[in-house]
Amino acid sequence: MRFNFCKTLISLIVVTELSLLGCTPERSLSAKPTEIHDRILTVDGHIDWPIRQFLNPEFNPSIRNEPGLADSGQWDLVRMEEGGLDAVFMAIFTVQRERNSEANQQAKAHANQLIDLTEKLVADNQDQVEIALRPEDAYRNEKLGKKSIFLGMENAYPLGTDLENVQFFFDRGIRYITLTHTKNNDLADSSTDEQQEWGGLSPLGAEVVREMNRLGIMIDVSHVHDDTFWDVIELTKAPIIASHSSARALRDVPRNMNDDLLRAIKKNGGVVQLCFLGDFIKEMEQTPERQAALESLSAELAAWSQGTLSPEESKALFAKYREINQQYPENKPTLADVIDHLDHMVEIMGIDHVGIGSDFDGGGGLIGINDVSEMPNITQELLARGYSESDIRKIWGGNLLRVFEEVIAVSSNK
Repeated sequence: MRFNFCKTLISLIVVTELSLLGCTPERSLSAKPTEIHDRILTVDGHIDWPIRQFLNPEFNPSIRNEPGLADSGQWDLVRMEEGGLDAVFMAIFTVQRERNSEANQQAKAHANQLIDLTEKLVADNQDQVEIALRPEDAYRNEKLGKKSIFLGMENAYPLGTDLENVQFFFDRGIRYITLTHTKNNDLADSSTDEQQEWGGLSPLGAEVVREMNRLGIMIDVSHVHDDTFWDVIELTKAPIIASHSSARALRDVPRNMNDDLLRAIKKNGGVVQLCFLGDFIKEMEQTPERQAALESLSAELAAWSQGTLSPEESKALFAKYREINQQYPENKPTLADVIDHLDHMVEIMGIDHVGIGSDFDGGGGLIGINDVSEMPNITQELLARGYSESDIRKIWGGNLLRVFEEVIAVSSNK
């Protein structure tokens, strides 16, 4: 997500750009992406559809929602099929509010609501999609012609201060947990809070890391402070993931991974999944009109990020934001720009430690890759840059599922 904008607000950005590739590939490559997608298992490790559905109950994920419309979102089952995407990790995202017993219970209840929404989607479309709990579920579903939905928790805030909630959410299907979001919580320091609170992991956070290892839940270090990262690396007995992050060497923001972090994940055996959020890819100049319009919402955006707006106030804010995006479209980076980040990560880490975590419906979306129907554009660009089909198989989920298998192997739930 963006540093100063609310996660869910960004997920409702109005998509106005036409879908264009960042480069012009040779015609001889034109048929290859879809053929490759037919042969490999493709996984997007981070999509924010659940919170979007919660805020817009009228949205129908079972039909094709025309890209570019105000409420079309970036994921539905039809466009998932169009994009040759086999599996997704849906983010169970909870905005950070106060840290007390009452607020913690509300956060837990909200996370349960989002899981319920996802389970309803699957129940309503049993012939097309299933919940997946282990890598082999996704491979089996692919052979059956079905899509797979895994669950990941973005922000460990719903765990509160109760270690038993890790088991609770494992039982509900959560298979990775992003330790923080934009603010520090009771487990760890965030990369984007104003100041550190714990100096990395809290004592409870260390217990949670051990419990995640025991249960076979992947530890997600996207959003966490560098000190939190190093504490996790020292403590974990299993490979870790960064579900949606990019390269700090190309875009120097704290949410991205610097080269030392990338090297540490390589040594750990983990994976970093490329995020498609423009702010993390390339600094883009925006029009004065857009900047002024966004500035006019700064107080409301700050209130939302602190969790102090009511649902009705939040919906009104989203409407204002959509209007701004219609009037003053965002200047976005391109598909080529984001693959530059992938090239850098491969140079530092090797091909076995990279993946895709789009952040669609949570701020992701660039010129050339603006919703799940355009996923073959990524493969097209990879082919144009000389990546082999074996490389592409690893990038498109092979590496992530290998990490998942190793996390399970370390756990007591083998």
